[in-house]
Amino acid sequence: MITVTELRFLADAQTSYHILKPWWDVFWYYITMVMLMIAVLAGALQLTQSRMLCLPCKAEVDNQCVKPLDQVITKINLSAGSVGKISHSIGIRNDLHRQQYAYIDAVCYEKRLHWFAKFFPYLVFLHTIVFAVCSNFWLHYPSTSSRLEHFVAILYKCFDSPWTTRALSETVAEQTVKNQPSKISHLLMSSSCSAEDAETGKQTLQPGVEATGLEDVVSSVLDKKEGEQAKALFEKVRMFRLHVEQKDIIYRLYMKQIVVKVSALLVIITYVSYFLMHITFEIDCIVDIEAFTGYKRYQCVYSLAAIFKVLASFYVLLVGLYGFACFYSLWWMLRSSLKQYSFEAVREKSNYSDIPDVQNDFAFILHLADQYDPLYAKRFSIFLSEVSENKLKQINLNNEWTVERLINKLTRNSKDKVELHLFMLSGLPDNVFELNEIEVLILELIPDAKLTPMITQMVNLKELHVHHSTLTVDLQALSFLAENLEVLHLKFTAMEKIPSWVFHLKNLKALYIAGSLDNYNYTNIEGLKDLENLTSLYLKSSLSRIPQVVTDMLPSLEKLSVNNEGDRLIILISLKKMANLASLELINCDLERIPHSIFSLSELREIDFRGNHFKTVEEIISFQHLHKLTCLKLWYNSIAYIPLQIGALPNLEQLYLNHNNIEMMPLQLFLCNKLRVLDLSYNNLTFIPEEIQFLKNLQYFAVTKNSIEMLPDGLFKCNKLQCLLLGKNSLQSVPPLVGDLTNLIKIELIGNQLESLPAELEACPSLKLGSVIVENNVLHTLPSYAKDKVKPSQR
Repeated sequence: MITVTELRFLADAQTSYHILKPWWDVFWYYITMVMLMIAVLAGALQLTQSRMLCLPCKAEVDNQCVKPLDQVITKINLSAGSVGKISHSIGIRNDLHRQQYAYIDAVCYEKRLHWFAKFFPYLVFLHTIVFAVCSNFWLHYPSTSSRLEHFVAILYKCFDSPWTTRALSETVAEQTVKNQPSKISHLLMSSSCSAEDAETGKQTLQPGVEATGLEDVVSSVLDKKEGEQAKALFEKVRMFRLHVEQKDIIYRLYMKQIVVKVSALLVIITYVSYFLMHITFEIDCIVDIEAFTGYKRYQCVYSLAAIFKVLASFYVLLVGLYGFACFYSLWWMLRSSLKQYSFEAVREKSNYSDIPDVQNDFAFILHLADQYDPLYAKRFSIFLSEVSENKLKQINLNNEWTVERLINKLTRNSKDKVELHLFMLSGLPDNVFELNEIEVLILELIPDAKLTPMITQMVNLKELHVHHSTLTVDLQALSFLAENLEVLHLKFTAMEKIPSWVFHLKNLKALYIAGSLDNYNYTNIEGLKDLENLTSLYLKSSLSRIPQVVTDMLPSLEKLSVNNEGDRLIILISLKKMANLASLELINCDLERIPHSIFSLSELREIDFRGNHFKTVEEIISFQHLHKLTCLKLWYNSIAYIPLQIGALPNLEQLYLNHNNIEMMPLQLFLCNKLRVLDLSYNNLTFIPEEIQFLKNLQYFAVTKNSIEMLPDGLFKCNKLQCLLLGKNSLQSVPPLVGDLTNLIKIELIGNQLESLPAELEACPSLKLGSVIVENNVLHTLPSYAKDKVKPSQR
């Protein structure tokens, strides 16, 4: 059995579909109900009333039954010479009984009554069922019912959503501000209790902050639950649009329904109007039942003829009205472009100018809803706007990322700067702008981040990282960044993702760009020429050449770093134009020789050729023309030996030759007596020359991962050594002279063949136990007094 709850559910479902029923569809419904009442009334009359009443014909004139009075008059006329023929019924002359009359009535009803009069109630009922099915079939068709049900459910939720009300309230409020700004300003200021609060009210109406103030006036902030519900609605609308907008099944089915109705109506009106004349009151019944009743001809009356004729006429009128509505709906579908729905009027009157026009079935459904109530589509459009969705995301984001939570994420980086790293958020929380202690802001994998004028509160912000994120900057925020930002890091996957606002940061000093740049067209970075104060530029990409804007139009550039990610960098002749360059890094550029164009850069202090394919560096003698060169990095190459000409660089202070194939250190290397850093790790060295003692300024010496078997005494005459890295060699002992290194802070001995450590390590006052990197079993060989000496201080 069907329960009351199930019946109620069906009734509610049917009621919900009224949103998709225009006035003519409702009109069809009411006409169908009246037709059904006509069928029921006619059927009830036919069942309860006598179908037909018949009397026998006792006299006939010209094969027609006449009454007795008519029979006398006919005789007189015939005797006067009229032509005619009188016939009298012959047979049994007797009175008929009740059963015989009932039999006659039944026989004449079945054989002589016209079929239209006989089946009129059933025809009306059948027509009504057909019309009802046609009117509702498109709502319950398997390919459409789920979509329509889903749409109705979403539409109701969107209509009643608190976010819809909030969005419309903001629109009304902003329009009010545009029309009556002084009145709103007075309202905000009058709500303050002091002169200071009034000043705050004025500031609320500043550009960019005005909307935030109005939100507090016109609507309350959504709670977390309402925000999540609205967020889910946006996703449902997006998925529904994706599945429905590509098809026009509903549109075609609705059109077919109307065409079928129009065709059926034309047939019904034609044959009902024609057969209406066959519903008569008097019926002449001639049947062969004389053997039972004694009469062959009967005169019958159909008692329902009058009322059936009225009902049939009224039914024809209803069918005509039904047809008028069908023709109107057909005209509406043919006249209107129902496969596209435009929200132009909504866009003009609201803040959401990005509401898209929709197509096909989605558009048709909205047109139907418009016929019911245009307000539904207007409120629904809020959930088609990306601007509206972004505003909701921002509110949810602000509710989730409170000031307290953001404060807990603050850290200090290696440069002792206050840093905030935000990763994979839906946007940038507004509460970030309240943390004015932030010096470094890192935004990573944030698709819709936006810097608002509230960023002016972050007075200490000097460095910004934008990693694979889309960042839009308000005009007032851009003005603030142009004055305050000094370092900018950009990481992206496509060239077009470099935002244009970058080229307006006039006080920017360092710019890091990592991404795919067009090798043949650098127009997208032509704006670099406007960064007049740029001193450091870092490019990590796959370039065929250095962009001309870099070499020709950045006169203040002091450091250039190019990481070509293993691709060959050619055409380096333009480097000679960069006369002010103090630091040059050509990393992973697939170079085989040192480019000659750099030897004319007299201001160079640091050169880095990491990760290239150098096998020899005979050009190193040309570095003697670079009198200011102090740091040379030739690490991560394939260099087989150090040229003797290295001695021509007496001003060199840092030399990195680690991760090469060097087998020996030439004595000329020790002519560079200003060396403070010498790194020869990960090579093929077997010994260290005694002449290393001439490097009196050496502070950092690394020969990790070589094949050194013993240490020369001259090494321990480098009294300024602070860091000595000897790990992963073949050392069997450490000379006691290590105690002469009074400035030693760190020593690495792990990975050797040591069995013990010299007790003289205690003579190194700056050396702590944690700075002696060696196997634990070797470390325990130190005498206890030496261990106590090198233990870290207890706090």
